[in-house]
Amino acid sequence: MELALIGLAKSGKTTVFNALTGGKAQTSAFAGGKLEPNVAVVKVPDPRVDKLAEIYQPKKVTHASVKYVDVAGLSRDDAAPQKGVPEALLQYVSRADALIAVIRGFDDSIHGAPHIAHDVETVHLELIFSDLAKVENRLQKLEKTLPKLSGKERETQHFEYEVLRKLHPLLQDNKPVRAADLTPEEEKAIRGFQFLSGKPIMYLLNIAEGDLARGDKLPRELTVPGITDQPRTTTAWIAGELEMEIAQLEGEDREAFLRDYHIERPAAERIISLSYELLGYISFITVGPDEVRAWTIPAGALAPQAAGAIHSDFERGFIRAEVVPYDELIRHGSFANAKKHGLCRLEGKSYVVQDGDVINFLFSV
Repeated sequence: MELALIGLAKSGKTTVFNALTGGKAQTSAFAGGKLEPNVAVVKVPDPRVDKLAEIYQPKKVTHASVKYVDVAGLSRDDAAPQKGVPEALLQYVSRADALIAVIRGFDDSIHGAPHIAHDVETVHLELIFSDLAKVENRLQKLEKTLPKLSGKERETQHFEYEVLRKLHPLLQDNKPVRAADLTPEEEKAIRGFQFLSGKPIMYLLNIAEGDLARGDKLPRELTVPGITDQPRTTTAWIAGELEMEIAQLEGEDREAFLRDYHIERPAAERIISLSYELLGYISFITVGPDEVRAWTIPAGALAPQAAGAIHSDFERGFIRAEVVPYDELIRHGSFANAKKHGLCRLEGKSYVVQDGDVINFLFSV
């Protein structure tokens, strides 16, 4: 899973990146003209993996991972707004599975009090502008080339043309691509464009330490009708500076810090969980003496698709899956014991994998 952090300049985006990754990226580097993103890969906390590792004592333990990409901030100049995400950043942002838009929720010596709704709208429009430019450029090109084509090539590109024409008025109305009612075939036709407003997005309000007590009210402050109520859109908050300090601590020092501030769960863990929900992802687990490992798949994935997450040969040669729910495996101490008690199910190609399933795939190629 890859998540791109975007936001307006001075939103504390790189501070949030450090809070989520335990990194030490310079928070002022982008102000100096840096374009290369900050990148970090962190493991997904999963007590189930840790518990199974205690039982199996494998040679290797592998958690699922999240890659965070922190790019330079978008312009705040209302007099000369960027018409979309700068081209130099698109290559980094377009690859992400989802976007985290950091919104300033603290006073700033330069920009003053936060303007939450305005900043949410500005980020939203930058994504819209980027996608609208792509659509218009491609439509112009297709209008010139379609009359020269024939056969299957014309059929394919004409279908793409019709899908883009469907998106055009939506974007002109400042609505995101993810709000379009597209069929699976239409989604496939435009997948290569990697439209930014088609990606799931989390608007993340970055607050000051003193605003922690308002935690229950913060989601309402991020509510912007027509933007945060769109499909595959969610909101959350983080005390970036404080959480960056927490991320640098370990063991008892971290636990003491969390107790002092009455924080039940570090933001690094909370935001990963919310990202999984936003993307509709779940995890299944494989176990054995060599490795205990968590695998990330979309909710609703069938057993062969889950097998394919391990290796394409597993999906191609899928025979069946031996499945034990995590709780049952823990209760009986091992996959073998669960089998003895008749708790190991043999599932075929139509089985929908559930979060926390412990699976052994049988295949032949």
